[in-house]
Amino acid sequence: MSRDSVTAELKLIAEETRRHLLYLQELGIDSFEPSVALQPPPTNRVGEQSSSAHLQQAPARIAKPVTNPAVTASRIAPAKAPATAASDNLFGDTFQSPKDQLPESTETFEQIWKDVGDCRRCSLCSGRTNVVHTEGNRRARLMFVGEAPGADEDEQARPFVGRAGQLLTKIIEAIGLKREDVLIGNINRCRPPANRPPTPDEVMMCKPFLLREIATARPEVIVVLGNTAMKNLLEIKDGITRVRGIFQNYKGVKVMPTYHPAYLLRDPSKKRETWEDLKKVRDYLDSRSENG
Repeated sequence: MSRDSVTAELKLIAEETRRHLLYLQELGIDSFEPSVALQPPPTNRVGEQSSSAHLQQAPARIAKPVTNPAVTASRIAPAKAPATAASDNLFGDTFQSPKDQLPESTETFEQIWKDVGDCRRCSLCSGRTNVVHTEGNRRARLMFVGEAPGADEDEQARPFVGRAGQLLTKIIEAIGLKREDVLIGNINRCRPPANRPPTPDEVMMCKPFLLREIATARPEVIVVLGNTAMKNLLEIKDGITRVRGIFQNYKGVKVMPTYHPAYLLRDPSKKRETWEDLKKVRDYLDSRSENG
């Protein structure tokens, strides 16, 4: 490689580093040390072979453990041992009766998507280009749930790929993960006209498929992005400004409400609060790793 090529490459790395540092400063991060528990080691694991090229598998430290090597990622892994009492108290966990837990599931994502099909269950089908399914590591410890696809997502048939999606990717990286380490989806899979919020009837038709995916993936934490996603998953009346930053519960799964990345693009002053919310998520996952 010539000296000019090396110089150009070093300049590019320096510029990318400068941009990332500026973003971290916007989030209000004064110092940052990646979490050891969330850092993926350079090893491979036996995992699910996705039918879609963009569905990636995360390294073993990110995925939940599988007790039987013969069990593939298309089946549900046995539940983890509960966290210690100290950890439960620290993060506001309470005892959950069996009826308040996620239902057992042996479905695969492909089976759920086959049921979605070329969906015509609500009026959103008339204006969509693509049905946008959940994407990512299907055994992820962390899942993000938004409202509905936008124009870029509708065109590419992938969730969170526009400007808001690019910001979400940076947020994920700020807590020491990569986009392919997590699971990302929406309450609704079709784009509403002019990006309006989905109506209750539209949500009612689409939300059950997301809940089936959650039961299949069994994440430890779900981050709900924005008011619509929060209210429709948790079925609460309080707004996002009252609830954000406080762990909620969905059938035994920790849920952290925070602002939608699209809102952060309109009001960058909320980035610091979002960073505080995501630090709580990172710390909770760290505590679970430390307690086995």
